[in-house]
Amino acid sequence: MTPPLAMVFLGPPGAGKGTYCKEITAHYGCPQVSTGDMFRLAVKEGTAIGAKAKVYMDQGALVPDEVVLEVVRGRLGHADCREHGIILDGFPRTLAQADALPELLGSIGLSLDLVVNLQVGHDILIRRLTGRRMCRSCSRGNFNIYSLPPKREGICDYCGGELYQRDDDRLDVIENRLAVYHKQTSPLVDYYRGRGLLRDMEVGSGDIQVLAGAILAEIASSLKSRG
Repeated sequence: MTPPLAMVFLGPPGAGKGTYCKEITAHYGCPQVSTGDMFRLAVKEGTAIGAKAKVYMDQGALVPDEVVLEVVRGRLGHADCREHGIILDGFPRTLAQADALPELLGSIGLSLDLVVNLQVGHDILIRRLTGRRMCRSCSRGNFNIYSLPPKREGICDYCGGELYQRDDDRLDVIENRLAVYHKQTSPLVDYYRGRGLLRDMEVGSGDIQVLAGAILAEIASSLKSRG
């Protein structure tokens, strides 16, 4: 029996990794594991790891490798990853994390199949991130004042809750996040390209479903070549 899919999404903040992960999850049934989501939940719940991570997240800096690996290792231990595979969104972010990934996946009987690198222009990223607004009361309220505005300014369409801008979506923090990404995370592009696992995908203003279809085709090709 062929083991489940294991893949990684690379791309700067605002590239749409979460959006395309959801398309793949719907198709293959493997869970999306977002380190950003896990850290934000930990911050909200006031956990020890959340407190550690918040210091770095508020500055737009990367959370230290040892903290990230602790969170990912714990998530991989869940049955859904062993049984259905995994889509990693926001991990790895450093070469040290990439070096640790094969062992982490191997511990649950998986190996990395594919790395999708989402490429997006700087101006598009700034507009996406500074325009993002989240709902304080529900998980469905995810808007953008430029491309997906709510029906009423500052009010969630789904529950009527208050919309807010995340601290890490302020312009000064975003510029720092992008600089950190290009300095510390973009070397992963060469790392995975050299291993024959990388596929570049350009994200523009076109139909999300078109690019999602292209990504699904790359996944199918990778799984087929695995045999």
